[in-house]
Amino acid sequence: MADFLLQIAVVLIFFSIAFSVLRLVIGRTAIDRVVAIDMLTVVTISLVTLYAHISGRFVYIDVALVYGLLSFLAVLAIARFLERGP
Repeated sequence: MADFLLQIAVVLIFFSIAFSVLRLVIGRTAIDRVVAIDMLTVVTISLVTLYAHISGRFVYIDVALVYGLLSFLAVLAIARFLERGP
């Protein structure tokens, strides 16, 4: 049963990757693209934590936390840059 749930999680994660890449390509404004990239980082964090659970090596959760913090700081920096305007 747990293997089935893990397979469902992987399929849903890959659907979210496809939709966020689609948003990245179709996005009309820079804000749309930033949101799509932020969503891709969230999905990557979920992939890393899922891999940590499957492999039993929970040191990857620390990697995911650091990646999440860096992603948050990057989105804040980009938001400040976009707030100023051209």
